[in-house]
Amino acid sequence: MTAPRLTPFVWMLLGALALIWGTSFLSNRAALEGAGVLTVVSFRVSGGALALWLYVALRRLPLPAHRGIWGRFLIMGALNNAIPFSLIVWGQQHIESGLAAILNASTALFGVLVASAVFADERLTVPRLAGVGIGFAGVVLAIGPEALSSFTLTSAGQWAVVGASLSYGFAGAYARFAIKGLVPEVAAAGMLTGGMIWLIPAMLLIEGVPSFDYATPVWVGIGWLALGCSAVAYLIYYRILALAGAGNLSLVTLLIPPVAILAGWAVYGERLGLLELAGFAVLAAGLWLLNRAPKTA
Repeated sequence: MTAPRLTPFVWMLLGALALIWGTSFLSNRAALEGAGVLTVVSFRVSGGALALWLYVALRRLPLPAHRGIWGRFLIMGALNNAIPFSLIVWGQQHIESGLAAILNASTALFGVLVASAVFADERLTVPRLAGVGIGFAGVVLAIGPEALSSFTLTSAGQWAVVGASLSYGFAGAYARFAIKGLVPEVAAAGMLTGGMIWLIPAMLLIEGVPSFDYATPVWVGIGWLALGCSAVAYLIYYRILALAGAGNLSLVTLLIPPVAILAGWAVYGERLGLLELAGFAVLAAGLWLLNRAPKTA
């Protein structure tokens, strides 16, 4: 069987997805200037869910037949949307957009570790274990010694983003059997709906009813998070998956941080130190080794 190829069209889609998800960190910061954490995330998942359900209806895609799938959507909505989105947005109150994107790239590392613990066909070979080890060394380097030796709001923000990556790792393992066989766009809409069911009550309880009286940049950030970073991004994601496979799709992990770093610098004048940039270089080396290493010995 011929391995999926990275055609120019696939590279274009990868670039588009990296641009969309890379600017999500910038949009988080913009939205936070007028809305609370849970409000930002609730708007994101609700808008994304509505947009995707509209797409599903217009395309007349088949809906899941068994009712039990909605319980799985609730779990996926928590692991893949409500928990990680909230942790990332909360963390970005205390750290730069680019650093958040670098730390979020550890999602691939946690995904491999969780999968190796759950699935027999995902066991770690020596090269893959080396890739994971190098990747986590990069994460530690990017976080810096201060966060490892003391607890501040900055270090809490960093660990919050790492916690989001861990949640994504569990979501990936659960999704392997929980939503298997579903039309991808329906699965994405269901997950976002599940996240919405968790988030809206939490938002109302903790932050209250949104004022909706936000400045234009706040609405732009919220709108891009909902329509671009959630709805459109999922459509591109699954298109790449179908054309080029999961291995090639994982390359987007390496493309997102540079976009986030440049966007944060261009709009907010954010500047990362040499330690953070060196950490990303080491993390990227680990991810590269992880992606090229065989899954089985």
